[in-house]
Order: sequence, then structure tokens, then C-alpha cells
Amino acid sequence: MTAPRQDPLRDPRFFADPYPTYDRLREGCPVRRIPTGSGGHHAYLITGHAEAREAFTDPRLSKDTARFFADRPSNRDLHPAISRNMLASDPPVHTRHRRVATRLFTTGRVRELRPFINRVVDDLTATWRPGTDIDLVADLAVPLPVTVVCELLGVPEADRATLAARSHDLFDATDTERVDAASHHIGDYLTHLVDTARATPGDGPLHSLLRDCDAGGLDRDETVSLAALLLVAGHETTTHFIGNALLALMRQPDALARLREAPELIPTALDELLRFDSPVSVATFRHSTEDLRVGGFDIPAGFPVLIAPGAANRDPSAFADPNHLDLDRDAGAHLSFGHGIHRCPGAPLARAEAEIALRTLLTRFPATRLAAPATSLPWRRTRLTRGLTTLPLTLA
Repeated sequence: MTAPRQDPLRDPRFFADPYPTYDRLREGCPVRRIPTGSGGHHAYLITGHAEAREAFTDPRLSKDTARFFADRPSNRDLHPAISRNMLASDPPVHTRHRRVATRLFTTGRVRELRPFINRVVDDLTATWRPGTDIDLVADLAVPLPVTVVCELLGVPEADRATLAARSHDLFDATDTERVDAASHHIGDYLTHLVDTARATPGDGPLHSLLRDCDAGGLDRDETVSLAALLLVAGHETTTHFIGNALLALMRQPDALARLREAPELIPTALDELLRFDSPVSVATFRHSTEDLRVGGFDIPAGFPVLIAPGAANRDPSAFADPNHLDLDRDAGAHLSFGHGIHRCPGAPLARAEAEIALRTLLTRFPATRLAAPATSLPWRRTRLTRGLTTLPLTLA
């Protein structure tokens, strides 16, 4: 298993279209060592579907980043609310956090949120008119999940745009100082928000969250870290979910026409849209705590391990003709929300937001088309998420 000479996940071609890179790496070996960044560091990248599912549930792959970096020098300066959240922990700490987070996104709670989501979409699209151009990302895909998660956290409307921008900065793969600064802006802001809510009696969404955190045994710092995770994970990936799904449909006229004619099929189409162009390209950090084998391949102790849902979802051994969008496919085994104990607890909310956004666009503006060539659209320069920076459309 020969490692590539350069980090394949930092190539500009990867950001534009990761799938040829994923195909090449998977065909060579579904679990392979790759260089990461500079300085001679390496990680193990998992691109096969079966291997990814196995790795997602292997307790020897830890998500405790503090443990990994405890004896490794680092010049990073992330706010603790970002660096020590639920995604960066193992049981039993993770178990306490997840128990609280899961309560926020039960089927019943998401059902209660649907009227609010519908109102937000209606407000955002109220001024749209046939014959005009919009940017789906800026005009709907970003503000919809931001508004919903900020409502859950009790963030004042005047602060939402700035907070969303700082959350966006956290995924900048090219500027670590910008990432670190954004983490402090978010952490400091949410610490103040939580402290203010605790000092002010009330019965709003944030007070409800604080009661859940208290009941779950989370202390002040853990409560702030959960709020930060909800903010960041609660909108960034949903933004990309909506944009990626619509672009995939625009590039597949038959699939687009089918959903326009039968929008009631949108909920069942979401799994295939998630599989086809996953908003999570590479899952968050894991590291091997001991020597292990994944899919028959050896991974030594002490290395970062990158599980790539974006690659696993295009594995031909799991999905026939994986580079084709097939709305009749049973795509329920996709890994876009992860798998195992770290599977995204907010998946029901993300699905509801994407469903309502797509249904609104396809039913109110059924002849909408791309306002720029699909091949010219700009993508985020980050390996973690896969999403457009703009998606210009002409409404019709």
C-alpha cells in the first residue's frame, strides 16, 4: 500500500470534484495511508463503504482530540467550546452529551418545528418572481438552517448573520488563523448568551435547552460546547445538503421533472440525493488508540483516521452505477449522516429543512433553470464538507 506523495485532499481538483480522486484511491486500496498537509504527517483514509461502516463503529478509533494532541505540540488556538464538544469525545462523556442532543431532534419535536420552517421558507421566498435571478445558496440554503438553529438557541436576529459567517469560517481549509479566530468569536458569544439566559428567567427555546442540559448533567462549559455544535453542525451541512441536492437534480433533467410532477416523492428521494453528493465529504477527526485492522487492512496505533462518507457513498460494491442519480434506488445505507453512536442526531431536522426548501422551489417555480454552466460553479475549499459557494438560478 504505497502512500501518495502529496495530500490528495488538498488538490484544487479535489475541491471542484472529489469523486475521481476518491475512485482512484478506493480502487488502489479502500484503506490507505496518505500525507496530510506539510511536515511529513500522515493519516489513514477510508474510502470503501463496508470499511467505513466498520470504522464508524470501532471503539479503538477515538474521537477524543485532546487525548491525541496531549503529547503532540500544536500552534492551534481553538476555543474549548469548539475543540472539546460532543464530536471530540468518547463515551461516557459523549453519551451524556448525545442524550441531551437527541432529545432536541426527536420525531415529535421536528414535527412541531415544521410550521416554523415553512414560515421561514415563505418569508425568504416572498419577493421571488419568475424571470428574476437568485443565488440559492445566499438567498435560501444559508439563511434557512441558520434561522432555524438560531431560533432554537435564542440568538437575536441582529446577531445571526455575523454568527453564521463565523461558523462558515470554521471550515476554511486554507487559513488556520481565521479558523481559530472564528472559534473564539463563536465560543465567547455563546458563553455570554448562555450566562445571560441563566441570569434571566424565561421560557424560550434556549431556556428549554438549558433545562435539558441541567437534567443531563452537563456543566456550564459543556452546555456552551453543545450550543456551539448545534450552531455549526446545525446549519453548515444542511446548507450544502440543499445546494448539492438541487444542483444534482438540475443536472439530471429526468429526475428533476419527476419530482416537479410528483413532489410527494421528495421525502423518499432525499436518501439518494444525500448519497449522490454528500454534504459531509470526510467525517470529523478520529485516531487509532491501538493497532487494528479495518476491512482486512492494518492501521497502526497513533494515527489520524479519516473516514470519507463522500467516497463510501460512491463505492460500486455497495451501490450499482454509483455515479448515476437514481431516484428509484434504495439508498438508505448511505453514510452522509455517519453511522453508529456518532451518527448525526440532527438528521431528522436536516431532512425536514431540505424537503420543505426543495418542495417550495419545485412547486412554485417549476421551470427554474441554472443561470450559469454547472461546470463553472465554485465549491468550498474544504475537505470536511462538500458544498457550493453560490448557485445562481433563473426563476420560472
